[in-house]
Amino acid sequence: MADVNVNLVDPISSPSGEDMAVKAVHKRYEGLVAVRTKAIKGKGAWYWTHLQPILIQNPETNVPKAVKLKCTLCDASFSASNPSRTATEHLKRGTCPNFGSLLRPISQLPPLASPSSQNHRKRSSPQTGSGTGTSSSSQQFGLVNTSPRFCGEMGYSPVQTAQAIVTHTGLNQQHLVLSGGKEDLGALAMLEDSVKRLKSLKGSPGPALSKDQVDSAFNLLADWFYESCGTVTLSSLEHPKFKAFLNQVGLPAVSRKDFVGEKLDSKFEEARMESEARIRDAAFFQVSSDGWGRDICKYGEDPVIKFIVNLPNGTNVFHKAVYKGGLVPSEYAEEVLRETIKGLCGNVVQRCVGIVGDKYKGKALRNLEIQNHWMVNLSCQIHGFISLLKDFGRELPLFKTVTDNCLKIANLFNSKSQIRNHFRKFRSHGVELAGLIRVPSADCNLSKNYGPVIAMLEDILSYARILQLIVLDDSYKVSCIEDPVAKEVAEMIQDVGFWNNVEAVHSLVKLIKEMTDDIEVERPLVGQCLLLWEELRAKVKDWCAKFSIAEGPIEKIINTRFKRNYHPAWSAAFVLDPLYLVRDASGKYLPPFKRLTHDQEKDIDKLITRLVPREEAPTALMELMKWRSEGLDPLYAQAVQVKQRDPVTGRMKIANPQSSRLVWETCLKEFKSLGKIAVRLLFLQATSCGFKCNWSFMRWVSLQGHSRVGMDRAQRMIFIAAHAKLEKRDFSSDEEKDAEMLGTANGQTMYSVQEKRDGKGQ
Repeated sequence: MADVNVNLVDPISSPSGEDMAVKAVHKRYEGLVAVRTKAIKGKGAWYWTHLQPILIQNPETNVPKAVKLKCTLCDASFSASNPSRTATEHLKRGTCPNFGSLLRPISQLPPLASPSSQNHRKRSSPQTGSGTGTSSSSQQFGLVNTSPRFCGEMGYSPVQTAQAIVTHTGLNQQHLVLSGGKEDLGALAMLEDSVKRLKSLKGSPGPALSKDQVDSAFNLLADWFYESCGTVTLSSLEHPKFKAFLNQVGLPAVSRKDFVGEKLDSKFEEARMESEARIRDAAFFQVSSDGWGRDICKYGEDPVIKFIVNLPNGTNVFHKAVYKGGLVPSEYAEEVLRETIKGLCGNVVQRCVGIVGDKYKGKALRNLEIQNHWMVNLSCQIHGFISLLKDFGRELPLFKTVTDNCLKIANLFNSKSQIRNHFRKFRSHGVELAGLIRVPSADCNLSKNYGPVIAMLEDILSYARILQLIVLDDSYKVSCIEDPVAKEVAEMIQDVGFWNNVEAVHSLVKLIKEMTDDIEVERPLVGQCLLLWEELRAKVKDWCAKFSIAEGPIEKIINTRFKRNYHPAWSAAFVLDPLYLVRDASGKYLPPFKRLTHDQEKDIDKLITRLVPREEAPTALMELMKWRSEGLDPLYAQAVQVKQRDPVTGRMKIANPQSSRLVWETCLKEFKSLGKIAVRLLFLQATSCGFKCNWSFMRWVSLQGHSRVGMDRAQRMIFIAAHAKLEKRDFSSDEEKDAEMLGTANGQTMYSVQEKRDGKGQ
């Protein structure tokens, strides 16, 4: 077994007293450093700016023996037991010789020129008989910075600050009176004015902006709000802190009504006109529909069905979102799809050459394909692989056995307080434990939803070492006498076969999940489907050999799921794509018919016959035979198959993904009938995943289901956000990005989609 150590060892011995003392010193030091760091950022006491924690080493053993506070002004050291008292006695009471030098004269600040201060100066300027005014007391010495922040950081009250003004000047003029006499009115007036000016800086608005700058700023703010698609709520636009921010940068306050009226309508119209223009310019396209069934990968029921148009040049255009309300019958799905195609094509329905859907009821896609002979309707490859995972959970006894055994362990350690205390014991010894073992709901299993079950398996595997130590502890053995379940769990944990089975199930699920993530990122075309399933079979075969699992039952389940998802277009696109041409002994580049079964070759003939008009069918089949025997000119074939390294992922990819289709349109014009089929098949995408709504926004959409106005606004917001994301080719959701930033996605520690997108999963 690869990652789990099942050797049974003695429990962790208790550390010595000396080690505990060293740990206590380090803990005290780290705590003081953390407090000082926060204080320097303005979230703590003022004195931490001048006091720094230091470790005192034992000169003989070079081991930390104590923590002290060092004054950064005079390098004096003090006990760290009471930092507040140290600051009071050393800094406030004047013991530190350098603390007083921090007082900065206000004369070094920019001059104040408020009308109030000028009036104060006029009132307090004494007149002399010589005709020249003598300077007031405020001009005879510099004033300190008396802003509230300065006073708070230094630990002085305003009264102490005023006293410091006199002390700092070093002047002993007898006429200077600080008891409210007429002579000191000028100084006090200037001090008061300075404090008012410094206070007013906090809430002062930003620089005045021109109307064009304000309009541009609000336009960008609206773009950000709509593209967030629910991550930012309407109510947050009226949050007091957000309003204060707008005021600080010189912008007027906004209302949430501003973002659901004309601004929303104009942004929607702009995005809609651009999308319709792109669809109108395309000769043909494929419709991608997502959201028909329960999204078992993510968060539950998706309240809207999203329609995206895939164009031949590889771009994707958002079309619309339809609120479904609940489970969708097959007849309703067929009706919605038919209306969508009619809305896109008008009277020329032949422009829609296919549909790809994530899940559908009954025969909706098949009926549309039969009624429109030129269409190729596919089920999403991602959901095909996820359904395979559900098949394993339902049909493989190994999956059910492992799930039941892990549930016993999880329920025992989570519910029994006496046994749960063992986890705390090992945590006190420095062993990192995240918390309780995650347990799926009672009706959740791998045949329905693999996420919570795999989270439990991962916790069991990560706690393997601790579980093995706990069941060897004497106190746990006492629990086994009283509780037969505890005894059964102990025997299970000490069984090597149990850990091998847990790791086998987890490894197989992880294998399929990684392939699913790859499909979601790479978004393969229909010609790659056969290769994806071949890759899956090869990986599962290696898995069987690694964990000594019989291949027969596994292979049977895979073949059954393959047949349910298979479409003849997979085989046709595979042999028509110049990307997969194989060079033979004579130097020709021929299509890979040898990799197909006899039934798959027949499927190609039937598909081509259906896709072309009846009178062209014989010609198309003859051209297929010619393509099979002659292939493509080696020069063009080599040009199509040129690969280069992707700078983002580091993988080798086709240099020009559109070259396969372009070769049929330019270099293979003699295949008139077959060429029409090839250019339509080769651009078809095999996945329906596209724009993902924010989950909080989707819940809001559900609440608007019975409000025509609310639903209309929700659909417009979805359209704007989807249009922007597809422009940037960003198919991830904000929740995924946030979860990946925090180091985990949906409670699972498997490869993340974003890591693969960034090339970190290689």
